[in-house]
Amino acid sequence: MREFGELEMAIMNVMWAGDGPYVVREVRERMDYERPVAYTTVMTVMNILHRKGVLHRDKVGRAWRYWPVEAREEHDARLMAEALRSGGDENLTMRRFLERVSDDEMKSLRSALLDASSRRLAVRSLPASRMTTLSGS
Repeated sequence: MREFGELEMAIMNVMWAGDGPYVVREVRERMDYERPVAYTTVMTVMNILHRKGVLHRDKVGRAWRYWPVEAREEHDARLMAEALRSGGDENLTMRRFLERVSDDEMKSLRSALLDASSRRLAVRSLPASRMTTLSGS
């Protein structure tokens, strides 16, 4: 499942590697792309990414300042969940996925599963008043 084209991915790589919002000029200067790209092309693609909901923006003078809606890891996790739920038998899809991962990836998955399970148990064991505080209500 691929959400971005090559130019969109080059722009998102800059955005995710950054430490704050960027204007188009700054993104264009930092891009690692196989050929030169016009300022207006970068501006157009960033506007498209904003309309797709993956970049936030605000106006600063005459320029737009952009930043990612979600971190790269959050984005990737969302895509993985969407792919799992995109149709077919989720259990079978998960099994087929696990057949394709390396031993190191399997080790990482086991660790992540244990961490996620521990966090869920910890949240479930909190008193209702504490859970309300954590959720911001």
